[in-house]
Amino acid sequence: MINVLFFAQVRELLGQSALAVEASESTVTAEDLRAQLAAKDDKWGKVLAADKLLVAVNQTISSWDTPVEDGDEVAFFPPVTGG
Repeated sequence: MINVLFFAQVRELLGQSALAVEASESTVTAEDLRAQLAAKDDKWGKVLAADKLLVAVNQTISSWDTPVEDGDEVAFFPPVTGG
């Protein structure tokens, strides 16, 4: 299983903070996982649009082509700004 975490506005809009996703042969990158989740329905597709998210794999900010595998933790969160 891949442990998926949602933070900040992503968590609020989806109404959940985490879920477990079965690792599969078609889920090989963070982008594959994002696309799989975004395909659940229109709301998930809008919230998980790649241009509105950052991704971390195993607590390291990552690119969308970062490999993911069984046992990994993948977190999705909006870009953060400060000042």
